[in-house]
Amino acid sequence: MEAVLYSKEADGKVRCTACIRRCRIGPGQPGFCGIRVNNGGKLDLLTYSRPFSIQIDPIEKKPVLHMLPGSSILSFGTTGCNFACQYCQNYSMSQRKDVRGSVMEPREIVRMAIEMGCNGIAYTYNEPTVFMEFAHDVGMLARSKGLINIFVTNGYETMEAVEYASSFLDSMTIDFKGNASNSFYRRYISVPSADQIFDTIGFAVSSGIHVEITDLVVPGIGDSLEDARSMIRRIKDKAGTSIPISFLRFHPDYKMMDVPSTPVETLERHQALAKEEGMQYAYIGNVFGHPLESTYCPSCGALLIRRTGFHSEFKYLDESGRCKKCGYSTGIILRYEQLELRRNLNIQTQGH
Repeated sequence: MEAVLYSKEADGKVRCTACIRRCRIGPGQPGFCGIRVNNGGKLDLLTYSRPFSIQIDPIEKKPVLHMLPGSSILSFGTTGCNFACQYCQNYSMSQRKDVRGSVMEPREIVRMAIEMGCNGIAYTYNEPTVFMEFAHDVGMLARSKGLINIFVTNGYETMEAVEYASSFLDSMTIDFKGNASNSFYRRYISVPSADQIFDTIGFAVSSGIHVEITDLVVPGIGDSLEDARSMIRRIKDKAGTSIPISFLRFHPDYKMMDVPSTPVETLERHQALAKEEGMQYAYIGNVFGHPLESTYCPSCGALLIRRTGFHSEFKYLDESGRCKKCGYSTGIILRYEQLELRRNLNIQTQGH
């Protein structure tokens, strides 16, 4: 299928505008992702209607912690990626440059989500930006059926891509690696800089998309507290102090089997640093049963949501998202009606 996010150039080449790489692609050649190909002067998306992996996940697995906790989400991804993470846990699909997967049209994916009792669809496992047009068509149909849409993304989208996605996207989990250190991105991901990802956060927030942040803390090579402080301050500058941020435990995989799992104490120091910097909601991830998986009231400290792994148990949080003890408004979206209200307010704001 012909892509939407690209422009034609005079010499038969095309310029892909999906991700920040902005690959200039010659006839018959693919971009970095391997799945967006110049076919006779037009850019084709080879993985349209070709999901490689599809399954049902709890929304907490994305992780999305402040929108419809307890929901079931149909998750899928394709082959291809615009990153080359040396520790990728899904490398068998993301780093595959050929097209594999079952043929499923957008309507079939949405029908599956509805039949399986899911509350929404997550575009995940590989980078959804590279199959953006497929995600768009699934997402628009899903939204028309009352389903939410979630991107689990590295944040390396162009502003054109975020604007295109904002027509259907409800939430983005933007995943930093190694505390957003540019040297880490160059060495272990083959990306020159993480700097433009912060612009993605700001643009997504201003577009009315619910954004949450994760940071994969890699021991010894991506766990500098100085880098973490800089990252947190830049996130705060783009999105304020109420945006959730989760520090995730690294597990050895792919080409980095010799790097150990992140010590829990390292994650705790990162979480404490985020709180010191004024972030209201800072979490630890991939450490099942840790108390810092849970949500606490920023005002009075009451336990609002207790989490154990991917299970959420409501405590002192009422149905409107306020703390039952002190009345603090958390902004956590608990009902689809709250999401619809926020969408409408955003549309009205953009109209002015």
